[in-house]
Amino acid sequence: MGDVVSSHLDESKREMIAAHTTEVMEEFSRLYEQQYAVALFNSVRFDIEGGGGAQSQLLHRKIPLENKSIFSGSLFQYLEENKKWRNRFLFIPDTYTINYYDNKSSHDKHLQPKGTINCAGYKVLTSMDQYMELISNSLPGVKAKLGSSPLLKCATQFPLILFHPYARHYCFCVVTEKEQQKWQAVFQDCVRHTNDGLSEDDKVQTPAFTDAVRLYRQAQGQYGTWDMMCGVPSQILSNLVMESLLPKLRDLISPRLKGKLHERQRNWMLISDAVYSLVQDQCQAQYEALLKKREGARSSLEASIRTDMDQIITSKEHVTNKIRAVVLPKAEKLLKVSIQPYIGSILDALMEPTSRGFFEVRDLFFRELVDMSKNTLNEGTKETIAQHMEKISMLAFHPVKMQSCYEKVEQLSLEGLQQRFDVSSPSVFVQRAQILMREQMDDAVYTFEQILHQSLEAQGTEELCKTIQRCQDRVIKKFDYDSSTVRKRFFREALLQIFIPYMLKQLSPACGSELPRFRELIFEDFSRFILVENIFEEVVLHSVMKDIMMAVKEAAVQRRHNLFRDSIVLGNSDPSLHLLEEKPSIDWAGEYGGAQEEGVDDAEANAEGEDGDSQKRKRMKQVVSMIQVEGSPVLPSESCIEVPGVNNIPEEEEEEEEEGENGNVEENVGDKVSPAGSKTSEEPPELSNGSVLMEEKAEDKEVPLKVETATESASVLQEEEDGAGVESSDTQPSPPSPKASENPPDLSNGSVSTEEVKPEDKEVPLKEETTTESAPVGEEKEEEEKGKGKAEEELQSNQEVSEEVLPPPPPPPPSEEISPGATEMASGSPPEETSDFPPPPHDDSGFQSPSSEGGEAEEEEVPSTAAPQPAENPPQLKEESVSTGAETKTSDSQTRDQ
Repeated sequence: MGDVVSSHLDESKREMIAAHTTEVMEEFSRLYEQQYAVALFNSVRFDIEGGGGAQSQLLHRKIPLENKSIFSGSLFQYLEENKKWRNRFLFIPDTYTINYYDNKSSHDKHLQPKGTINCAGYKVLTSMDQYMELISNSLPGVKAKLGSSPLLKCATQFPLILFHPYARHYCFCVVTEKEQQKWQAVFQDCVRHTNDGLSEDDKVQTPAFTDAVRLYRQAQGQYGTWDMMCGVPSQILSNLVMESLLPKLRDLISPRLKGKLHERQRNWMLISDAVYSLVQDQCQAQYEALLKKREGARSSLEASIRTDMDQIITSKEHVTNKIRAVVLPKAEKLLKVSIQPYIGSILDALMEPTSRGFFEVRDLFFRELVDMSKNTLNEGTKETIAQHMEKISMLAFHPVKMQSCYEKVEQLSLEGLQQRFDVSSPSVFVQRAQILMREQMDDAVYTFEQILHQSLEAQGTEELCKTIQRCQDRVIKKFDYDSSTVRKRFFREALLQIFIPYMLKQLSPACGSELPRFRELIFEDFSRFILVENIFEEVVLHSVMKDIMMAVKEAAVQRRHNLFRDSIVLGNSDPSLHLLEEKPSIDWAGEYGGAQEEGVDDAEANAEGEDGDSQKRKRMKQVVSMIQVEGSPVLPSESCIEVPGVNNIPEEEEEEEEEGENGNVEENVGDKVSPAGSKTSEEPPELSNGSVLMEEKAEDKEVPLKVETATESASVLQEEEDGAGVESSDTQPSPPSPKASENPPDLSNGSVSTEEVKPEDKEVPLKEETTTESAPVGEEKEEEEKGKGKAEEELQSNQEVSEEVLPPPPPPPPSEEISPGATEMASGSPPEETSDFPPPPHDDSGFQSPSSEGGEAEEEEVPSTAAPQPAENPPQLKEESVSTGAETKTSDSQTRDQ
């Protein structure tokens, strides 16, 4: 791999790369120095004159992810060095960078990670076809032959690929679709966060940097939006250099690439990554030197600005009027013909998906609070509230729960308008809207947290639900107002980003030649703070801003998408609320002890066998809990397991046969569930996704079982086994309940509650049937023998079906045998019997089992299907329980005759 890079990147090409990077950075530095002075003047002027939009009603958390991590877990990574798939443990801290280790123990021991991925500029792909298409486009002119082998073949059907147009690609895979969706949401959140790398809090460096990059690209004839304007400044500058450098290198190196198609593609990716690393190192060093130089001269510049502020403003207004007289007529003509007819349609295309996303944020926040109110109604303690607040407090940074909100905005489409206005893709607007949605969710959660905490300190445990409801209503009202304000600002900014580059591109040829003569009107001392190019853009911006403001205002007046009018101001609606903003985030666990259960979950999910060295990591709470999907195999996290490479992966037609022979692959990549369920767990509740299909097969056979194991059979057993002894064992079901709970440890709350209700529901029918059938039992002896054969055959056939559907549980001792009455109550108890028990607490993970909706039904049906099997140890009880169907019919007829 090193030989490929060194052979194609010789000394002459490295010198060419360094020279090209230096050339770009010198031009950028010149523009940056000009824009830095202008941005500093605008910042000082804003501080003196003031201004700004409407005040936010919600509080804003300054450090939202303090002592938090986002996610961690195991998956498989493709290693380019040996072309193999190996198990990796990934840890994502609050910086949203991806650290990957050999195994979990390496992370717990604080060892250095094998690698770190900065996701800025990456795309998350879940299809090999998408990946191969992007690879083919990266090396144009090289066509794949029909039937040629692919670049790589995924070890499972669920790939996860991080693609970058210049940097190294990362290929992962998982064994289930649920895990793929989970990791996709996490990776997309990492990309979304790192793409938004420039801080808006810096009012000088950020606008100076973005304006310098924009002016550089406009000088190259590129006016539209740019997808690679993402990451930290060094990454953006590297993308700027690679945009013009990579085509030149491709023309030089591509003809010299040898080998098959996938070998040339792989070698080109290695070369591109090596070039990108060289460029990034050089850009970072030169940008840091430039920034140090500008910051060193900042104090003298600011002193000059504050001394001559009035004169600078007067001179700028004079030049602006002169430029406006030349530019405005041409701008208004262009505006009338090419801009105004499209403002309404573009605004509608932006409003519809964006508003749906914000509405989904509101609904998600509301549902979480409703769940907390319901659980508080059952257990009205502050500890219960603290447990839920520990989960809700990081709701905005839970990528899986927020995914439904993000998906609404991803439907944004600007088809038909992209080419006209030179919009590369709507991804720039989609990611910006998603960042705003996350901020709004966190502001709402933080405001609710502070208001609720203040209310809990002022009262006891009485009427906690009403307190939650009052706080919820206050926050929802503030959220609606802030949501309207944020969306209107987003719509205005998006329309400007679409229209301004188009207007500048159309007006620059006609107006650009006239701009230099206006420099003569500027005093030399003020020339650093007044640039005619910036004034020209401001004139164009103000010419179209009036129409954009009017379109957004009309949408608000019509209350479209719940937008508020600008005249609606909630300025002093809650004056004391913003005093709470200075307080730190509330430690619900430390103050109310409400996160004990959460800590146990995190310990089980994230740390198996932690020692004393990992206590700091243990204290760091994870936003997304790593919960294994029901039925999916557990990835081995303590060792680096090798799985087949490209050449050893079986074809799709041979996969099922190869899996049975290659046990090592099945053990490490995942036990794929076969239709017969041969490798499923021995305990019924831990079935894989195939359990739904199994229940459908066994559904028809469960009805006769329920009839045969009714309470009448229990009463006849009592008479046959000499009444007193057997009756005492049947009417005391407490020993079987613990035994039944040992076999299926993961029963839901509903199934557990039915076991607790069994004794009360069994006793009355047992006594009634015993008194009714005591007389004719002697006469039923003869017919009992006749009914045995037929009933046994039916039971054997049912047992064969149940053996195919479920693996047999281990038979309990005869002394702890589950009675037939208890079996029926576990399988057929009515829903209203469980109404006295609280619903299960809300799951923080956000990951539901593939059969979670039918989970309760599945767990109730499993005991009824496997119930006859433990009765094989005492044959006498088995035969008598089988024959009860015939005995019941005879006893009923004889009772009617009497």
